[in-house]
Amino acid sequence: MERIKIEQADKRSVSVMVHPNSFSARDCLKVGKKDYTYFSLPNAEAAGLTNLARLPYCLKVLVENALRHEDGDMVTADTIGAFARWTKTATHPAEISFFPTRLMLHDVSGIPLLTDLAAMREHVVKIGGEPDAVNPIRPVDFIMDHSVTVDAHGVRDALARNMETEYSRNRERYRVTRWAQGAFHNMRVLPPGKGICHQINLEALSQVVWSEDHPDLGLLAFPDSLLACDSHTPMINALGILGWGVGAIEALSAMLGEPVSMVLPDVVEVRLTGRLREGTTTTDLVLNLTRRLREHGVVQKFVEFTGPGLDHLTLPERATLANMAPEYGASVAFFPIDDETLNFLRLTGRDCQVPLVEAYAKVQGLWRDDNVARIYTDAIMFDLSQVEVSLAGPKLPQSQVPLHEVHRSALAVVGEAPTDTGAGRLRDGDIVIAAITSCTNTSNPSVMVAAGLLAAKAWARGLKPKPWVKTSLSPGSRTVGDYLNGAGLMEPLEAMGFHVTGYGCMTCCGGSGDLFGDIAKQITEGGLNAAAVLSGNRNFEGRIHPQVSLAYLASPPLVIAYALLGTIVADITTEPLGENSDGTAVYLRDIWPSGHEIADAVARHVTRDVFVARYADIADSDDLWDGIDAGDGGT
Repeated sequence: MERIKIEQADKRSVSVMVHPNSFSARDCLKVGKKDYTYFSLPNAEAAGLTNLARLPYCLKVLVENALRHEDGDMVTADTIGAFARWTKTATHPAEISFFPTRLMLHDVSGIPLLTDLAAMREHVVKIGGEPDAVNPIRPVDFIMDHSVTVDAHGVRDALARNMETEYSRNRERYRVTRWAQGAFHNMRVLPPGKGICHQINLEALSQVVWSEDHPDLGLLAFPDSLLACDSHTPMINALGILGWGVGAIEALSAMLGEPVSMVLPDVVEVRLTGRLREGTTTTDLVLNLTRRLREHGVVQKFVEFTGPGLDHLTLPERATLANMAPEYGASVAFFPIDDETLNFLRLTGRDCQVPLVEAYAKVQGLWRDDNVARIYTDAIMFDLSQVEVSLAGPKLPQSQVPLHEVHRSALAVVGEAPTDTGAGRLRDGDIVIAAITSCTNTSNPSVMVAAGLLAAKAWARGLKPKPWVKTSLSPGSRTVGDYLNGAGLMEPLEAMGFHVTGYGCMTCCGGSGDLFGDIAKQITEGGLNAAAVLSGNRNFEGRIHPQVSLAYLASPPLVIAYALLGTIVADITTEPLGENSDGTAVYLRDIWPSGHEIADAVARHVTRDVFVARYADIADSDDLWDGIDAGDGGT
């Protein structure tokens, strides 16, 4: 039996175990001028792990993880054999250990973990040790994105003002992270204002196939994988990277090199066919899909997307579907690696990763192959051509409603259609928040460009949002602002009141700020059902704002359209959004951009140069961050 030492730590904290290599999986892969050690799934199948080639792609990642970490104790040959037993019935209750490649934290969930690490260091000092002995074992990206609020809006300096307010409110909390930035090895901190963790992870942090030097095995290649303290972590599954959200205790353990225990999951295939019709967006698709999967039942299961419909979805569009995994109940929403994966890596300036990703995925059977009869616990067929323009609401993300029925769904809550209560007075069903927000949609250039084009057409016709609507634009990364500016679309968006208010998780997670003027007072005194329309992923009652009882999820262009309409209880498909300068009514159909217009603008302005320039120094800071004095001690 071949026995190889496997190092389970970084150079500062080494824990060595013996690798039995029970399934003769260790092999060598040459890519260009580099030789990589890897743990081969075909070799393991030839050595007795039957049917590995027919496993779902996501389970293959787990098999490789087990093969690479086999130690005869925590991961045994019998543990690995559970994957072969899974193929017999497409389910198996075996418990396995999963070692993630890296961790990702944001400020809300991550700062408490930093205090835990600080407490460990203090204890080490008390017993006579060096504080530097306590460090994350696996790489950690700490992204400050969940504490910014839409206070200033509708003005050009809203971004700067909101960031200053954010720092003022959170200075003591941020001191902890600023200290950690200098104190811990293996931890990278991205200061506030960079964007939302999931979108930055998609556009810059991820490698798809990871490689690192190992003292005994040389240059080791293995799948990139991720655990993070946020439920929308599965967004990264769109890149063929296995990852999901966990609690703080699991994250801390994994950070320190311990595995996460899990039961082998059931895997549901979602086979996509057809393509989206003209006039529909990926947002419509994900809202239709969320309803369908909730009805089917995929809670705590892995979902895997397959089929010819994948050919008609860009990587950012796949990310929209993966992002909403927690809304339809799945733990994972996995997409296999294919040419579109490589295209996205090139678009975002990660060309150097492409040769290894392609070679590794193909030799391991992780490359998309629709001809293999894979084994799944269950299967769902979903025809993209049947998707209709929709919103979801008024209280649940799975409550998908066709666009022409939205006003009726709101009236079912409000009751009779409201009558005019006088100039300047709010009515039941009036929209008080319209927010283009959340990584779910702002990571997708097609819907963001669509919003800009719709705004330009509305502006050209002299339309304006209703005065009681609080409008905001909070993209998930700075690249969005870059390409919207480059396309000349930021000016019309600002003309519609959609100035950039921040680059972070804002309205979608409740950071919507105060309502306009006396709107809040009118809602309270009148017992009104006020509405919000946002391009987010959750709309539970009270989540968006405590005084908003009706909340609808919508595509970014529809968010702007509803801001123009001003109410959720009118049929936006038949009622005019306003009038142009000669008094002619303007309807939604008059300003809706065509698929050709959207595709042309995306092709011309969402370019490699945008991503390369923005992510040239991903962790660079600004005066606000540099101005925080966190000291320089190890504890």
